[in-house]
Amino acid sequence: MPLDNVSRTMSPNFTISRATNLEQAEVIAGLGRLLVDCVEGGASVSFMLPIDQAHAEAFWRKLAPDVASGKRILLLARDEQNRIVGTVQAVLDQPENQPHRADIAKLLVHRSARKAGVGAALVQEIERASAQAQKTLLVLDTVTGGDAERLYKRLDWQICGEIPGYALMPDGALCGTTVFYKNL
Repeated sequence: MPLDNVSRTMSPNFTISRATNLEQAEVIAGLGRLLVDCVEGGASVSFMLPIDQAHAEAFWRKLAPDVASGKRILLLARDEQNRIVGTVQAVLDQPENQPHRADIAKLLVHRSARKAGVGAALVQEIERASAQAQKTLLVLDTVTGGDAERLYKRLDWQICGEIPGYALMPDGALCGTTVFYKNL
């Protein structure tokens, strides 16, 4: 059954579904609030402080064509009140010599929903969706030593290596990144 036609109940507290259209203002606003919360909480996900709702929503709008065309899979985790509390992406559109690969990007979980299994469920669902899209190799990078690194290790992702001083934290401090892969 295609994931884009399914909403899975992952626990009594949240469901995961595939977004296929980012034209809905409610979805963009929810994703914007999620991104702002994560960056304000210290997540190094390509954004710096201060970040406002308009800047965050502009990021998601920019992704809309790739989501609508199927070049990018975007999963949403929603809580019991239908608020977006998590998201993750698989970038399917790769160079012609890498049709088997997808990049996993922007695993975000709202601070209020952490430690409830949302992140793990999103990773497992993006793995399934990527496999359905005929991808056999997934790659990603994440802040060295953070919660996400521990999550990927727990879910049997393999470490390729670490790059010190790779990016900046939202407050401007340098941070390293750990590069992972997973064969499906």
